[in-house]
This record gives sequence, C-alpha cells and structure tokens, in this order.
Amino acid sequence: MSAGRILIVDDDPQIRRVMRVTLTGQGYEVDDAKEGETALEKLRDERFDLVLLDMNMPGMGGLETCRAIRSQSEIAIIMLTVRDTETDKVEALDAGADDYITKPYNPPELLARIRAALRRTPSAQEPTGRVLLGAVQVDFDARHITAHGRTMRLTPKEFELLRYLVAHANKTVSHRELLQAVWGPDYGDQVDYLRVFVNQLRKKIESKPSSPVFLLTEPWVGYRLHVPEEPPYKS
Repeated sequence: MSAGRILIVDDDPQIRRVMRVTLTGQGYEVDDAKEGETALEKLRDERFDLVLLDMNMPGMGGLETCRAIRSQSEIAIIMLTVRDTETDKVEALDAGADDYITKPYNPPELLARIRAALRRTPSAQEPTGRVLLGAVQVDFDARHITAHGRTMRLTPKEFELLRYLVAHANKTVSHRELLQAVWGPDYGDQVDYLRVFVNQLRKKIESKPSSPVFLLTEPWVGYRLHVPEEPPYKS
C-alpha cells in the first residue's frame, strides 16, 4: 500500500533524484517537475497528497507557484529553501505553505515533516460550523475567516491549529500539547516553529496582531484562545 503520492518541484535534477530515492524507499509514490508551470499541470491532471516545493526556482518561483496551488487546492505543501531567516519562513507561510525545511536537509527530518504535513486526524469533539471572535467569523466547514467584509482562506495547518484552540477555548494549552496535537510527536520541542504559525494566524483573526485580544500568549507556558462568555457558535 502506498504511503501517499508526493510531487517534488525543484529545478535541480540531483535533488530530485535523491529525494525520489529517499521517498520511494519509505513507500511513497513520487513524481517530479523542474518548474512551477509543469507542477501546476501535473496537479491539474493527477492526484497528489503533498508537494515538496523549492522556494528559489527560475521562471515561476516557489512562492508564486505556492500561491497558485493554494488558490485551487488544500493539498499539503512543504517549502524547501536554502535560506532560514524569519522573513523567508513568513513569506512561505503567507503564500500558503504548511511547513518549510532548509537545504541541505536531513532525510529523517524531511520524512518527519512529511508525516506531520500529511496528518489529518480530526477528533469528533473538534468544532464544526461557525465561531465568532468579536467581529471575526471563523467558518470551519468552509475553512475560511470573514472579517470586515473580507474573506481569507486558512492553510491546512492554520485550520488545524485554530480548531484545536477553539476546542480548548479559554484554557491554556502548552506549547508541547499544541505542537504534538497538530503536527505530531516529532514536534514537541519546536517552540520557535509554533510561534511563526501563531503570528500568521493572529494576522487573520486579530484586528491588531501585535496586541492580540483573542489568541493570547501565556508566557513560558503556551497559548490561550479567549472567547466571549456567550456561546461562540452560530447556528
């Protein structure tokens, strides 16, 4: 049985070959593309579970390709980059990536990131329908946020992170619990990683992300989603 279908998008043929060997050895079905335009054609014609996408490609770059993929699909996307600055990470997440990994990558780390990106294990107790956070409406069924007349899509990991916080509304959730619940057991200690995703989520649910009133930091512990005392769900 296949562990999943992965599309590798990278202009470097050696990287594509090495990744193909690594992934097929773990039971994944693999195809590849050397440019963004070809990747989009393959995604239209075939079904994949995850895209490994190089950030720096000639022609249609990784960020542009990521935005184009995300505009039409909820497929998991991991961005590959030779740079590891906060700006690069934020750009990748803003474009719709679920994760990022720095080249040269460590194969066990890459495989762990792939497993985390492919995790789709919603609990029956997790919220559905619509949730109100002040003037912001979160629609878990449509997977988007509406604020001040503007609709914004949630990336898969933003969606899972927010849904877990809503399910534990008004309770402090530790960094480790959030990381392991949303990304898996390999992510328990990556607090800086979580911080980037929380900052991106705040940009979508807070009117002033630098002074949050809903997604609150509990110093040295974790995060707490504050919701009004009245029922937050709309029928």
